[in-house]
Amino acid sequence: MRIDSEPRRNGAVLSPLMERYYSKAGESGVIAYEIGRGSIVIKFVGGEKYLYTDKSAGAKNIARMQELAQSGRGLATFISQHVHDRYARKLKSI
Repeated sequence: MRIDSEPRRNGAVLSPLMERYYSKAGESGVIAYEIGRGSIVIKFVGGEKYLYTDKSAGAKNIARMQELAQSGRGLATFISQHVHDRYARKLKSI
């Protein structure tokens, strides 16, 4: 579900292109994501946004992150266990 710029519980505003991350387990460190060809942008609860790409994190990891984001299961855990610092760059948050 695409969302318009909408305030979040921590006051952060999501980009209109980002999808809200609905964790089926309840709480998550991830609040939104944006899937691109060979990439995914993750927005965390603190407002930080990171771009992960095939080149920075590996194509298999990006594909898995995209699947987890869409299913609402285990994205934050996967990031912390497999690709934590393998982002292409930190993005400016709005």
